[in-house]
Amino acid sequence: MEAEIREKIAGEVVLSPHPGRTLRKWREDFGVSQRDLAKHLATVPSVISDYESERRMNPGAGFIRRYVGGLVELDAEHGGRVGQRLGLRPHSDGILGMREFAVAIPLKSLADTLGARAVSHVDLHRDVHGFTVLDAPRAILSIDASHFVEVYGWSTQRALIFSNVKYGRSPMVAIRAHPLKPAAVIFANPGRVDPLAIRLSEVENLPLLTTALNAPAVLEKLEEL
Repeated sequence: MEAEIREKIAGEVVLSPHPGRTLRKWREDFGVSQRDLAKHLATVPSVISDYESERRMNPGAGFIRRYVGGLVELDAEHGGRVGQRLGLRPHSDGILGMREFAVAIPLKSLADTLGARAVSHVDLHRDVHGFTVLDAPRAILSIDASHFVEVYGWSTQRALIFSNVKYGRSPMVAIRAHPLKPAAVIFANPGRVDPLAIRLSEVENLPLLTTALNAPAVLEKLEEL
């Protein structure tokens, strides 16, 4: 959720008729001084002051990204009090990482990035808006039906990527049983994929792909998107 909070704040700044005032509002909400933020960003307080007072007009996307990132990072260093209020919290056990994409990405592009191939006969012509990487056994044991919505972040139009998959039956049965469905399922470095898992993907019209990458390598590759 951290990336989503950053995007929310940055989006508010970009859309504001007074971006400098909006920057200042968020800095004050985070309880960060101009001096501490400037030090964290390796700049001088006058730069922060000039943008916030709009003596310097129209901060660029790069500055906004660094500014917002600095607020979130400083908050995390001090216990994450503001982040928790905004919705940041540790992932449930079994969720290794998740993110929303800034723009929709074709599933085929995602598959190419991960070197993934389809194992079911389901059309891959669809977009994904984000991803969630899960440790399959831990996720199935620790995330009950009432909390399964957390897996989907802000959109169900995402790829669920399962690691530590042996045959793939349990993840596909769990998806089959839940009313929310992802855009695609990817098994990271699985064993032999069970025909039942493939059949369930086809019944749900849900692309099922496999990649030889393990979970850390998948997360590293996804950072390129």
